[in-house]
Amino acid sequence: MINYISDHLKNNPLLVLDGAMATELEKHDIDTDSELWSAIALINNPEAIKEVHESYFKAGAKVATTNTYQANVEKFQQFGLNEAEAKKLIIKAVQLAQAAKAEFKADDLLVAGSIGPYGAYLADGSEYRGDYDLTITEFMDFHRQRMQLLNQANVDLFAFETQPNFEETKALAKLLKTEFPQKTAWMSFSIKDSQTLCDGTPLNEAVKYFNDDQQIAAIGVNCTKLENIEDTIVNIKKVTNKPIVVYPNNGDIYDPKTKTWQANPKTSSFKELVPKWIDAGASLIGGCCRTTPADIKEIAEFT
Repeated sequence: MINYISDHLKNNPLLVLDGAMATELEKHDIDTDSELWSAIALINNPEAIKEVHESYFKAGAKVATTNTYQANVEKFQQFGLNEAEAKKLIIKAVQLAQAAKAEFKADDLLVAGSIGPYGAYLADGSEYRGDYDLTITEFMDFHRQRMQLLNQANVDLFAFETQPNFEETKALAKLLKTEFPQKTAWMSFSIKDSQTLCDGTPLNEAVKYFNDDQQIAAIGVNCTKLENIEDTIVNIKKVTNKPIVVYPNNGDIYDPKTKTWQANPKTSSFKELVPKWIDAGASLIGGCCRTTPADIKEIAEFT
């Protein structure tokens, strides 16, 4: 088992992640307003995905996160593809990130296979609530095929991201241990505030649960407000020695009912906030919804 995060942090205090995929795809005139969200581009404009990955590497990101957050075989089949075609698209998502990485001929770039929560598959905003109830076995059955395909395509690690449901994160870690023993992952929760997962689980309880799991290479949060991050890092730091990963949204305001964003002209910049996050203990930093290569460039200035 290679722990790419640990290896990187031996020589660099900060591992810079990439930013939003859907936001950049929309600049390529791709309509992401569907239950596939940004994964729709795997069907209608895969080259744009590669260009987005390249733009983040150019900005200073060291990790490309595959465009598979909301992609899975069953959802692709609902859009008219057969099973074989759907599987090829998930593998294609990895290949696009790998092709972007190859353009830079650098040996310190990574490709992380994005695993979004069951709530993302539901496409009803429940990744911000965590109010769904499956058994550990049912969660494992849901995630298995996508993880198998990402692993087959040789991602360097998995990104378990925007995870609002504690039971689901347990299932992901169990699946990782039992079926992918040579892979590591970062575990990034979806939170309602700096102390609580969206499903109501105390954040410190969730973090502690994975503290001795060697395959969980970093723990943190994403897809939350910028102002939540510093206190969240402090709270996580109290209960783990693992590297802490954070990649918040850009400060715009999201309405999960209408699935629309409103610009927030009063938001702080990454350039202002990243030093505080580093001082608090974060060592993997990137951006989530609405962030751009310009934001990632600001983060990369602190490496």
